[in-house]
Amino acid sequence: MKHISILVPKGAAALSCIEGANTAFTKANDFLASFGKPPLFDVKLVGITEEAQVYDRLFHVRPDASIASVTKTDLIIIPAVNGNMNDVIAANEEFFPWIVKQHRQGAEVASLCVGAFLLAATGLVNGKRCATHWLSVNEFRKLFPEVELVSDKIITDEQGIYSSGGANSFWNLLIYLLEKYTTRELAILASKYFAIEIDRETQSPFIMFKGQRDHQDESVKKAQEFIENNFQDKITVDQLSSVVAVGRRSLERRFKKATCNTVSEYIQRVKIEAAKKSFETSRKNINEIMFDVGYSDIKAFRTIFKKTTGLSPLEYKNKYNRELIAMA
Repeated sequence: MKHISILVPKGAAALSCIEGANTAFTKANDFLASFGKPPLFDVKLVGITEEAQVYDRLFHVRPDASIASVTKTDLIIIPAVNGNMNDVIAANEEFFPWIVKQHRQGAEVASLCVGAFLLAATGLVNGKRCATHWLSVNEFRKLFPEVELVSDKIITDEQGIYSSGGANSFWNLLIYLLEKYTTRELAILASKYFAIEIDRETQSPFIMFKGQRDHQDESVKKAQEFIENNFQDKITVDQLSSVVAVGRRSLERRFKKATCNTVSEYIQRVKIEAAKKSFETSRKNINEIMFDVGYSDIKAFRTIFKKTTGLSPLEYKNKYNRELIAMA
């Protein structure tokens, strides 16, 4: 039987991740019973202590065990956490030596959504790929530059260290783990039972680009504002350099440091975000929207759009345009 340790963090945590992980593995035992097989998972909620944690001021979650009492486990699940990440990491630092010790003893570790911050704080994903919620990618990169963040992925698997993308995509990782520990048949059954799309790989279609403004470089902010107000035009780095009165090389260096994007990447992201909004709300065709956001080469536009969103312009329009959805 595999021992599953679902962490109960201190501070604010996503109750849905704790409850969802518990439900996924306990329900898997029910599925196995329906196949005439014995249960496979021994699921425990594990805290730094056995003291109940209060989430959203309403919900008390009492651990089944403390880390001191769990000497051997097979899988550690780190739920999403909320609040100031430096404070959250500090509040939960007693987990980290235990997680590392368990991993050295053979345990696998999985973070759900922004639980990736706690996973990264253990050092176990240094030099490895890790996913998290797309809204948190810039903060994550600043705190953990030694981790290879893959902001578009739903799931990463680094030889027994797993992570998931944003929000409810943690269910995709749970289904992935169920398939790994049981069978494809059971994973498909679980995906149907929980109404989760199996084998979903990317969170790109859900990413909403909002220019990174949590920095103090006023010249870069001025450049960002100019891009966002003139995205329909052809914008060059030299032009931006003139607008903000900063040398080209200095601007490129400062822009990358402040926003985690190069100038050209930022321009593309702003243009594609504008195109996405137009596809969602207007009746314009692909060519019209392409011209509206400053592209003239349809092949280049399609390529950049798909690279950014994971969908072609037509696929995106068919999926998210409210009028087309209403007609379906």
